[in-house]
Amino acid sequence: MSAKDYQKDYYKTLGVPKTATAAEIKKAYRELARKYHPDANKGSTDAEERFKEITEAYNVVSDEKQRKEYDEARSMFGGFRVPTGSRTGAGTAGAGNFDLGDLFGGEGLGDVIGGIFRGGRPGGGSAASRARRGADVETETSLSFGDAIDGATVSLRLTGEGPCPVCHGTGAKAGTVPKVCPDCHGTGQQSRNLGGFGLSEPCKTCRGRGLVVEDPCPSCSGSGRAMSSRTIQARIPAGVADGQRIRIPGKGAPGEHGGKAGDLYVRVHVTPHAVFGRTGDNLTVTVPVTMPELALGAEIKVPTHRGAAVTVRVPPGTPNGQVFRVPARGVRRKDGTLGALLATVEVVVPQDLNKKARSALEDLRIATAEADPREDLLRRARQE
Repeated sequence: MSAKDYQKDYYKTLGVPKTATAAEIKKAYRELARKYHPDANKGSTDAEERFKEITEAYNVVSDEKQRKEYDEARSMFGGFRVPTGSRTGAGTAGAGNFDLGDLFGGEGLGDVIGGIFRGGRPGGGSAASRARRGADVETETSLSFGDAIDGATVSLRLTGEGPCPVCHGTGAKAGTVPKVCPDCHGTGQQSRNLGGFGLSEPCKTCRGRGLVVEDPCPSCSGSGRAMSSRTIQARIPAGVADGQRIRIPGKGAPGEHGGKAGDLYVRVHVTPHAVFGRTGDNLTVTVPVTMPELALGAEIKVPTHRGAAVTVRVPPGTPNGQVFRVPARGVRRKDGTLGALLATVEVVVPQDLNKKARSALEDLRIATAEADPREDLLRRARQE
């Protein structure tokens, strides 16, 4: 759109109020289209121009998204008068004249408003030259348990589609350049008259690119795209969990026409550890103990991940399966603090007993024969 296009009152053109419903807008358009259609007004340039204005208005206000953007643009800029000349110089500044382009970093207001209705951004230009962000890419990597806890730098080989390295994305053979599409004049869009209404759609000649390649690049057959491979170094942060998806900004597919690269998403698979497990920010470990250690109490050694073993005091009468918490020996959190190590004690039943050990256990059984550990269980079961 030009600098003045946003000032066009599309509702007035269609003869409907700003609050008109979609059905009311459609009805008004059909009536006006029949009245001013070129087929019904042979040779009338005024009718033809009027029909174009009606179609332009309908294309905007009949689309919910474009209508919202149009209303917001008119609300935002309606209080200003758009200058038609060049940017105000020092000689006219005192007269109170100014250029609204100064409000947008030097871009013309027409570019700002035009970008809204083209689906692009201010200063986007035609469809052929508008910067396009690269696609996001997803890949996978496997880490050892220790590297997942401590963080690691990994090499990732990425294969995907990007600009052709021979023609640099133009699609044209070396020494030639694409031509502006003669049908859409570089916009990438065409309007099609369907009688009762008009439809804007991608140009069939250039397929929405705005450019036509007459002498295509032999490497990419004129598409401007090609498959390529590259290897990057990516830092996986400490504490990553199995199955977690890590986002690495700007490491995805390259952009086009100066657009930013997409993001890379890395799905991490963590190899299980032979000793340690993980629950959230805590590490877990199962520590074998003897029955006397639980019954009489003891001090036992508990291993830590990539660190010295710690001593844990087991009080007398500790039940099997008791969990002991060792602080600051777990996974590093985002705020720099550490989770805990959760040590579960588990009685190991000896498989081979010598005479002395067997005799001691027999004496223990006799000494504790009156204390039946299942008595309370049986009592509670009978009450149900």
